[in-house]
Amino acid sequence: MSTAAGRTGAPDPPGSRSSRLHRLMALSGALSDGRDERDVLRLAASCVARLGPWRTEAGYLPADGRLVRCPWDFCFSAAAMSRALDSQVNGLGGRDGAVRLPGREWSWAFALRGPVGRAGSPPAGYLVVSAGQRPGDDDIALLGLLARQTGAALAGAAAHRRERTYAAELSRAWQDGNAARARLADVESELMYRRSVHDALSGATATGDTEAGIAWTVHRLTGFSTVVEDQFGNLRAWAGPGCPHPYPKPDPGRQEQLILDAIRDPHPVYVGHRLIAVARHRGEILGTVSLVDPEGAAGEREEFALDHACDALALEMAHLRSLAEMELRLRRELVDDLITGTDDESAFARSAAVGHDLHGAQHLVAVEWTGLTADDTFVQAAAGAAAGLGLRSLVARRSGRAVLVVQGRPKGEELYLAVSRELGSRAGAIGLGSRCDAPAEIPRSYQEALRALEVRQRSRVPHGATSFDDLGLYRIIGTGDDYREIEGYVREWLGPLLDYDAAHRGDLVRTLSQYFEAGGNYDAAASALGIHRSTLRYRLQRLREIGGHDLSDVETRLNLHVATRVWKVLGGEA
Repeated sequence: MSTAAGRTGAPDPPGSRSSRLHRLMALSGALSDGRDERDVLRLAASCVARLGPWRTEAGYLPADGRLVRCPWDFCFSAAAMSRALDSQVNGLGGRDGAVRLPGREWSWAFALRGPVGRAGSPPAGYLVVSAGQRPGDDDIALLGLLARQTGAALAGAAAHRRERTYAAELSRAWQDGNAARARLADVESELMYRRSVHDALSGATATGDTEAGIAWTVHRLTGFSTVVEDQFGNLRAWAGPGCPHPYPKPDPGRQEQLILDAIRDPHPVYVGHRLIAVARHRGEILGTVSLVDPEGAAGEREEFALDHACDALALEMAHLRSLAEMELRLRRELVDDLITGTDDESAFARSAAVGHDLHGAQHLVAVEWTGLTADDTFVQAAAGAAAGLGLRSLVARRSGRAVLVVQGRPKGEELYLAVSRELGSRAGAIGLGSRCDAPAEIPRSYQEALRALEVRQRSRVPHGATSFDDLGLYRIIGTGDDYREIEGYVREWLGPLLDYDAAHRGDLVRTLSQYFEAGGNYDAAASALGIHRSTLRYRLQRLREIGGHDLSDVETRLNLHVATRVWKVLGGEA
C-alpha cells in the first residue's frame, strides 16, 4: 500500500521510516538555530517519542568532570531520576550502552558526540531512551542518528558559547584597555600637576621669604586666597584678595579647638568658610595653611596643593628651627667656656659669630626659681625677659640655673619682675655679679653672681634680686657653714631685741640700725625714722634695758653696728 501511495503522490503514513526521517531532518534544522546546550538537549529529548514508541528517560551534560542529569519538567519515570541511573551513565566511560530501569524491557544510553567525536573521547552528553520492548535494528539506527545530530548540535552550541564568551571577553578587554588608557592619561595628567606643584613650592621656599612665598604660590596654583597662620592663629602671610584689616585677633580657646578639629583628619578639612590643613613636623603643630573657599568649590587638586604646601612649610620651619637650636647650642657652649675660663681672642671671635659683642662691660646673672626646672622653656623665659628690657645677652643652663652674660649693667629688680612675668611666678631669685671688662674676668663675675644669689635665697626675703656690689660685709664671708656662724653672731648681739620686736611688733632693731647709719646723730636718725627726737631717746633707752648693751662702749657699738648691717643683708629690712 505504501508503494501505491508513493506513486499517486499521497503523504507517507505517520509511522513510516520516510516520515520519521523527514521529522529527523526537520529536527536537525531546529537543533542548529543557535540554542544553548540545555535547550538542544531538551528539544532532542522531546522529539524521541515522535520518532517511535519510545520515551526519553533522562539527559546528561558534563559539569565539573562528571555527567550531571538535567532537571527537566516533562514526565520522566521516577526510576529514571534515581542515583542508580546516574552511576550507570557515568560508568559507561563515554560509550553507548544499555542501562537498567525498573519496568522497562529495553533502556539505552546514547553518547552524544560531535562530528569529530571518536570512541574514547569525552561525549558532549548522554540521552537515555527506553521502550517496552527492544526496537529493531533500523529503529536503533534511527535513534543513533538522532544522537549524532544532537551531539553535533551540542558541539555547535558549545562552539557558539565559546565564541560569544570570547567575543564578550574581547569586548571587555577592549573596554578595559580603553579604560586603562584613560586612567593612564589621568594619572599622567595628575603626575604632571603634582610635579608642577612640587616645583613651584620648591621655588617658593628657595626665595627666603618662606611663608609669603608659599602663600602666593598656592594662590597662583589654586586661584583661592591663601592664608598662612602660626599655631596660635596669628597671621603670617596672606595671598589674594579679601585680607581683613586689621586682622582679627585669635581666640586661644577657639584656635586650639580649630587645630584639634583639623588634625583629626589626615586631609584638609573645612572649618567655616576655609579649607584648612595643619603643618606638622614630628607631631608638633607649626601652623596652618588654608584656602578661603566660602562656596566649597575646592577639589582634590586644591587639597593636594594645600597638603604639599603644609609639608613644604613644616620642613622649612623645622629647618629654621634646627638652625636656631644649633645657634642656641653654640651660645650655651660659649657661655660654659666663658665661665670656666677661655682666652680673650677665642671668646671675642666666637661671641661675634653668634651675634654678641663681648667688648666693653659685661655682667653675669644667675637665675633660679623655686619649683621650676631649668629646662629650655625656663632658659628662654630668662633670655626673653632680658631682651624685653633691651638687654643683649648670651644665655645657658648650668647647675639647675639659667646663666646670662649681659652686655651693660642690668637693673636687678627690673629683671626680676620681667622674669616673674615671663614665668607667671615671683617665687625666684636673681644674683648679679660685678662688672667685668674682659672675657678673662667672666669666671670671677660668675662666682660673684652665685654668691649674690645664695645670699638672697638664704635671706628672710628669699625672692628678688641681689647684686654682689650691694653685699657689703657678705662679700668677705664664706659659704656653707659660715652662714650659721654669722647668723649665730647676729643672734648673739641682737637676739633679745629681735625677740621683743617679734612679740610686740616693735621696731627696736630698725631704730638701732638707723641710729648707727646716721653716725649717732639724734636729729638725722629721728628724721629718717619719721619719729620725734624724744621717741628716739625712749627707744634707745629700751634698747639698753632689753639688750643689756652699753652703747657708749666702742667695742659694743662696733659689734652692734656690724650685726645690724648683716641683719639688713639677710632681709631684716624690706
